[in-house]
Amino acid sequence: MNNRGWQERWRQANRASWDERVPIHVGGDFYGVEGFKAGAEHLRPFELAEMGDVSGKELLHLQCHFGKDTLSWARRGARVTGLDFSVPAVEAARKLAADLGLDAEFVSSDVYAAGEALGGRTFDVVYTGLGALNWLPDIKRWAEVVAGLIRPGGTLYLAEFHPFTDVFGDDDLTVEHDYFHNEEPQIWDEPGTYADLEAETTNNLTYEWTHTLSDVVTAIIGSGLVLEFLHEHDHTLFPRWPILQRYDFDTYRLPEGTPRIPLMYSLLARKPR
Repeated sequence: MNNRGWQERWRQANRASWDERVPIHVGGDFYGVEGFKAGAEHLRPFELAEMGDVSGKELLHLQCHFGKDTLSWARRGARVTGLDFSVPAVEAARKLAADLGLDAEFVSSDVYAAGEALGGRTFDVVYTGLGALNWLPDIKRWAEVVAGLIRPGGTLYLAEFHPFTDVFGDDDLTVEHDYFHNEEPQIWDEPGTYADLEAETTNNLTYEWTHTLSDVVTAIIGSGLVLEFLHEHDHTLFPRWPILQRYDFDTYRLPEGTPRIPLMYSLLARKPR
């Protein structure tokens, strides 16, 4: 597709796509909402280990979708705020919080306008990722926004799908795409959703960008945050390629004996006092 004019269209198109998919995600099996309501843990073990105790901390979840992970941190004692640009997602998150009897705030805003939408508030922890950064055209601006949301001594925790995986096609590990960032977006026009490939949808046009690992880390350091760790993981959360094998609830790896590649990464950066 012709990329010209994407600056005027990308946000509206992406929002329409996500708005339509909220009820599919809330009501489908992929997100396991009923199990979550029954008390199932849906945070990943490496996130729990790397984040540590969040009791009493003010935590902001950027691009929170319908709030399941946000509310998972609330269950662990954090005072949570979730932010997402999709109004239906925010409404679904508020309903889920009410159903669970959890105290949480959810705000509808574009991530780049988060500072204004939150009234200049700052937080102990900004948590984000898991399919979030690819929707943003400017990673440097994102890092500057994030740094402004963290109070001195607070942290950014990011868990994200590894951008290296974006070079591969959907059917196998054949290299089909450029690894490095391009200002022009990749434009997709595909029905369904990763949570239900057969779902009937009409708002199927989306705009995405690749941000290399070095792009992300450099942007975070450039915003004034101090990187404390960067970890790469050999597993992912869904069967992106048929070759991946399921090991537990949402852990998929290449078959044993196959050379490993990074499928996800996580990092923690701190704002100096």
